Amino acid sequence: MRVLVVVEGTHDIKFLRRISTLLHAEQPTLPDLAAMERNRELIFLPISGHPQAWIRRLSPLNLPEFHLYDREQSPVTEQRLETVDRINQRSRCRGMLTQKRSLENYLHPHSIQVITNVPLEFDDHACVATLAAQQVFESSHGKSAWQRLTRRAQVRLTNRAKHWLNTSAVEEMTVPLLQERDPDGEIISWLETIRQLAETA
Repeated sequence: MRVLVVVEGTHDIKFLRRISTLLHAEQPTLPDLAAMERNRELIFLPISGHPQAWIRRLSPLNLPEFHLYDREQSPVTEQRLETVDRINQRSRCRGMLTQKRSLENYLHPHSIQVITNVPLEFDDHACVATLAAQQVFESSHGKSAWQRLTRRAQVRLTNRAKHWLNTSAVEEMTVPLLQERDPDGEIISWLETIRQLAETA
């Protein structure tokens, strides 16, 4: 095993597996994280929040570490920036914060509409999963139907949306669609960093 990839949750893993396979097909020098995982060259570690607790926790393993955390919103953003800075002070460790709020924000609205038949507009700071859940629910139950749901029901539908956004919607992405949503090649930079770390193992 050559590298640990630390993320917040299982939805992030679903996204990164699929988007790296897409990009690897176009640029074979970029790692296919799903293939690396199958070949036991990489382990994904979902930590379920609290990145600060993981700054040094894995150091006894003496393995290269790549940490990727959602930007979220202030004051969480500032806390995470500090965490990433501390991770980057360690040898063979690299921490990054997404420029957008979360990985779902890198999806193109077209890939979502293919799955849902519902047009969706969002910016880099929107909670895409909640917006998608609400739009899809209201498309079949009428305007304002979302507001009549209990908070628990809204959370359940949002979690369901997170699943298909990070699986089915990612699978509808193409390289041109990704370039439109990620013109600076941020995702490519993550993959290049993971490849470089794996080479140090």
